[in-house]
Amino acid sequence: MLFNSLLFLLFFLIVTSCYYLLPYKIRWVWLLAASCYFYMYFRPQYILIILFTIIVDYIAGLLIEKASGKKRKLFLLISIIANVGVLAFYKYFNFFAENINFLLPSATHKIPLLDFILPIGLSFHTFQAMSYTIEVYRGNQKAERHFGIYALYVMFYPQMVAGPIERPKHILPQLHRVNKFSNSKFITGIFLIIVGLFKKMVIADRLGLYVDPVFSHPHSHSALDLLLATYFFAFQIYCDFSGYSDIAIGAALTLGIELMKNFNMPYLAKNIAEFWKRWHISLSTWFRDYLYIPLGGNRVSFFITCINLLIVFMVSGLWHGANWKYLVWGFIHGCLLIIYQVLKKLNIQLKGFTYLKWLITFNMVCLAWIFFRADTVADGFYILHKICSFNGLAYSANSIMAVKEIIYCVIIIISLLVGEWYLRNYTAFSNKKKIITTIGLIIACYFLGIFNEAQFIYFQF
Repeated sequence: MLFNSLLFLLFFLIVTSCYYLLPYKIRWVWLLAASCYFYMYFRPQYILIILFTIIVDYIAGLLIEKASGKKRKLFLLISIIANVGVLAFYKYFNFFAENINFLLPSATHKIPLLDFILPIGLSFHTFQAMSYTIEVYRGNQKAERHFGIYALYVMFYPQMVAGPIERPKHILPQLHRVNKFSNSKFITGIFLIIVGLFKKMVIADRLGLYVDPVFSHPHSHSALDLLLATYFFAFQIYCDFSGYSDIAIGAALTLGIELMKNFNMPYLAKNIAEFWKRWHISLSTWFRDYLYIPLGGNRVSFFITCINLLIVFMVSGLWHGANWKYLVWGFIHGCLLIIYQVLKKLNIQLKGFTYLKWLITFNMVCLAWIFFRADTVADGFYILHKICSFNGLAYSANSIMAVKEIIYCVIIIISLLVGEWYLRNYTAFSNKKKIITTIGLIIACYFLGIFNEAQFIYFQF
């Protein structure tokens, strides 16, 4: 069920209305049932996969809390193996099989590929489940006794498919709490939902009309087409993903549940480290806390710190998809962070050149986006080479979009940047101001939106 569909609108209205009409004691049952329906709408049988990991992690949490010594680590290991095993099987089996088959000399020993569709949102709710058992093991979280509440923690419908990836200490207490209807929270929640729909339907899907055909057939387009498509994709994926996060945060807030902020104007970052403090915050902090710091973080030698950064971003690339292009994307970001750390260690800074630092950072991020969006690594290198060769940077009448359409795309990008600056302190807005802004955005969505119910990009991860 897509957030940008009429079916979700009906689902949201029913779920939210009934939530406040039901007695407090059974609200969790209603939310869990609604979350199961929401997930099963995509592919019903995959609910069994989530149920398996929920049962394993619920039992593991209880056993970890009661155990001591090596048994605690054993129960944590079982939980991690179960979660990573499911993720590896469904997301990476065919990827590794294809690469092993490529290296095998004889066709008779090829590993057969499996025919199945990746369970939607598997990477997101797997990481959320893993954070629970890790936090229980570390002693930062008490094991959850209420099986239904724990299941809801994993399956809470607004964020189970594409995040934010929450931590148990933030969400579990809220699921136990009696959430009375709050006029202010409800208005803010609706406001955020409409902001997210505006980003998705008016900006992301509009830019996608240009980006998708260009990246699908890069050899048929000029360097200018490829360059514009690269910049447009940077804003397409941002509006698509942050738009989803806004809708998720807003839908949860109408129920009185607060989710973490996932984006903070990342394209205004003045260095690559700052970019990752602003982009997909729930994932970057997850990797920081559960991979980078356990590897030693920056408490080890500078060389090992750089190796740790590279490992984290290579794993992050693989998390995004079972494809070499994501590994290249992660490798580029890892290298950029290493370069940043080297310059920082040498105390080489561009003091007073704020706009230059922003420009360099933004273009480096866009360079990496080329490989993220390209169909293959080879296509990524072709696009990069053609752009850098400056061959065909003049506008052609054969361009996929007319000049006026390109100008329109530039205008909506500028409107995004201005709008985000205006909304940066939306929590301080009065309810009246939020309502007026919401109405304005609804009108804009109606007249300017693309109503094709396009899937969110991060659903595939």
